Amino acid sequence: MVRQDMSEHSLQKKRRTLPHWTLEGSVYFVTFRLAKGELSEAERAIVLEHLQSGDGRFYRLAAAVIMPDHVHLLIKPLPPYDLSRVMKGIKGVSARKINLHRDSTGTVWQEESWDRIMRDAEEFEEKLIYMANNPVKAELVKQIEDYPFFVCDPEFL
Repeated sequence: MVRQDMSEHSLQKKRRTLPHWTLEGSVYFVTFRLAKGELSEAERAIVLEHLQSGDGRFYRLAAAVIMPDHVHLLIKPLPPYDLSRVMKGIKGVSARKINLHRDSTGTVWQEESWDRIMRDAEEFEEKLIYMANNPVKAELVKQIEDYPFFVCDPEFL
């Protein structure tokens, strides 16, 4: 499900501060960070709920881990949406919901996200393992099964 045939798709390259490559039908590993501070557990739940609400409508969410100060995703945009549009929706709506929860206004996420096209199943698995180890390495839990802000769709495995 991860491997891409580049002959039938058009690879596009864009650059802001970071390079962004898009290829229709690709799965991406995406990281985005808070502008400052940390998310509370309630705010991490808000982000996870929002991510799950878009699954199947705008993208396929293969996996997500919401950490106190950043988020990792394995995500596949669904046509006609591209990664840029999907991320704008994810970050914009989740920021609005977090600000409502905080009774505040202002920037929640850093402007730019880091993304990488998953080239094959091996790279996908490497990123998935990295995501699952993130809360354990940060000593938030002893094992990933205990972390409520990690989801993985077994259909992608």
